[in-house]
Amino acid sequence: MTQIPAPLATTVHGSGPGLLLAHGAGGSIEGNYLPIIPSLAERHTVVAPDFPGSGGTPRSAEPLTVDGLSDALIAAADAAGLETFTLIGYSMGTLVSVRTAARHPERVRGLVLTAGLAKADNRTLASLDIWRKLLDEGDLETFARFIALSGFGEDFFNAVPAEELDTFYKVLAAGVPAGAAEQAGVVQTSDTTGDLAGISVPTLVIAPLQDTLVAPANSRFLAANIPGAEYAEILTGHVPMAEKPAEWGGLITSFLDRHGL
Repeated sequence: MTQIPAPLATTVHGSGPGLLLAHGAGGSIEGNYLPIIPSLAERHTVVAPDFPGSGGTPRSAEPLTVDGLSDALIAAADAAGLETFTLIGYSMGTLVSVRTAARHPERVRGLVLTAGLAKADNRTLASLDIWRKLLDEGDLETFARFIALSGFGEDFFNAVPAEELDTFYKVLAAGVPAGAAEQAGVVQTSDTTGDLAGISVPTLVIAPLQDTLVAPANSRFLAANIPGAEYAEILTGHVPMAEKPAEWGGLITSFLDRHGL
């Protein structure tokens, strides 16, 4: 029996067909989705829960697992009155979304997976080892620099004026949620490879081409192994919501419109 974390702090926006958001490790609903929620909510009911240790949700007393996060996500949908929904997963949230679609196929109408993966490769595992070591040591100054280096695309990061770098790093450090290390552990230990072939709903996979934290090859693997999945690319690093939010949101809303989701 899966341990279900405490109820997730959740906001609900708009009205219409359901969208359920699943954010990334070290992120939050505000940090990962705020720029695109208004456009998503124009024609949808957007249910936006923060995982344990992010936003208004306290850290969990129990170890986080992909199954536990999936259960908590379903509970958030239930509390908001969503019977069916399209899952929009980002980074760690793609693992949770795929597992949710596999466990609750009667609830899930579609999937959008950005900067995703089925199982962490060696590069991602090494990056998250560094993440967790710096967080365990409380070295947010170095952590912010590592996040900037691995999270943002080359074009975006190099465009930050040198005189603004210190402020840039301070903003990143201030935004690190309390549960970042535990959430990173979910990415390190999860494997949804076996779930992919059974997914039968419309799926869009979006690969950020300058992503060095979760390489685009991981998105291509998802697209190749989910039957009928559509594949799109965006020229950003791991955080398209910061680099090209309008383009990212446009890919998502276009997909939803095409499939009547």
